[in-house]
Amino acid sequence: MRLLTTLLALALSLPVAAADYAREKRWADEIVPAVMTGDPVWLELANSHKFLTLYTEADNAKAGVVVIHGLGVHPDWGLIAPLRQELPEAGYATLSAQMPVLRADAKGDEYPPTFDEAAERIHQAVAFLKAKGYAKVALVSHSLGSRMAAHYLKKHTDAPVAAWVSIGPSVALDYGKVKFPVLDLYGENDLPAVLNTAKQRAAELRGKPKSMQKMTPKSDHFFNGHEAALVKTVREYLDQAL
Repeated sequence: MRLLTTLLALALSLPVAAADYAREKRWADEIVPAVMTGDPVWLELANSHKFLTLYTEADNAKAGVVVIHGLGVHPDWGLIAPLRQELPEAGYATLSAQMPVLRADAKGDEYPPTFDEAAERIHQAVAFLKAKGYAKVALVSHSLGSRMAAHYLKKHTDAPVAAWVSIGPSVALDYGKVKFPVLDLYGENDLPAVLNTAKQRAAELRGKPKSMQKMTPKSDHFFNGHEAALVKTVREYLDQAL
């Protein structure tokens, strides 16, 4: 019993991974001056920390879309940029939100302690779009961002979300409990963890109305060289799911 108490005290004394706000600021300082499409919008967490989002309106918008990036990057990085910039051309306003980041060499399995804050950020982003008057809001997430989105949906079972595009998740997410349509999208040459759990993810979608899994031929995890196909697939799915 004494050993158990000691181990518990030691566990409680260990530092919990917290979001690196200084690194987040460096990302913001780098990307905000370079933003050509959309507008920077700062949203605030309960702890008073303000985080960056990039908001791009659409003419006669069909819906709003919260775009959620993956591990350690920012809301205008890589494949996130064409999604947030080009979906508005198809009638979907986008809000690409900065998720919590850790140090540059942190691995994905170090991020779960940040998931509660990630969920709060997604919650704020969805609320922002709803306040803008979008009757329907969808999530589009990539990689670790899909795990963060799943955590948000688990915490907010009544979230006003109408569809979810989950791109390249590395774990078998619990799609079965999601109440709305889901597209599970990955590349033919994706990461091993994504490919190894593809069948499990497909099984979670079986029988869900308007839900499906789709593989993009020849694409890697980041859709390098296949960005146009990515945007087209996401757009077409949202068109039929919403």
